[in-house]
Amino acid sequence: MSWKAGLSRSLPALRIFACTESPSSKGVMKWFENNYETLQRLNPTLPILLRTTQNAMPAVTTEINFTTEDLLHYMIQGNKFKNEDGSPAVDRIDAATQYMNNIDWKKLAYERFASPGFDPEHPYIKDVDPDWKSDPVKSHDLREYIEIKDKVDTLLEVIKSGPDDEYRKAENSLLMCQRVDLWCAGEDEVESAVRHLYMLGKRFNGIDGAWKSDIKPDFITEFYPGASDF
Repeated sequence: MSWKAGLSRSLPALRIFACTESPSSKGVMKWFENNYETLQRLNPTLPILLRTTQNAMPAVTTEINFTTEDLLHYMIQGNKFKNEDGSPAVDRIDAATQYMNNIDWKKLAYERFASPGFDPEHPYIKDVDPDWKSDPVKSHDLREYIEIKDKVDTLLEVIKSGPDDEYRKAENSLLMCQRVDLWCAGEDEVESAVRHLYMLGKRFNGIDGAWKSDIKPDFITEFYPGASDF
């Protein structure tokens, strides 16, 4: 029972798929009927959604906040970096290792705002100031940011250079960990699947009960100046 009370601290939502008429979904439907009120009472802010349609594959899904570093760990541990002949891709493995271990991410985030009133990662930077690197003041202020960012971009270019959409396929494979198919599963199996997703969420979504996105940084990481005519 204790883990059920912590669902909302680790998962943003719980989605359950089933077919109300199919025997293969009986366990999922029964588990939902027996647990919904309790889960909602313990987690009043957690969306617990039941989606039913004819011949649906019974399953339970959620959203896990996997980072690029999580993906690279997954690719290295799962031997996903391979050349066309099946041998390990040493160059991409080395680039992934450097990406995870040799980048000063705190410094990159800090130096991002070294030029007053300007953000090189503005979502519309290509429209509002595509040639900002040619500006002597901005390029001087952001020289350390540019150096680190160029290194990151170079490493990512190597990491994503594998054959046969290697990177994208690994990304999709990792995202499938957010879903557990429950064809003909019993109530105990459904319970285990939900607990499995809870444990994933506890590890990747939150740190000591706090959302990754809610952890306060040591300095401002996002800032957009207001309108100039105010």
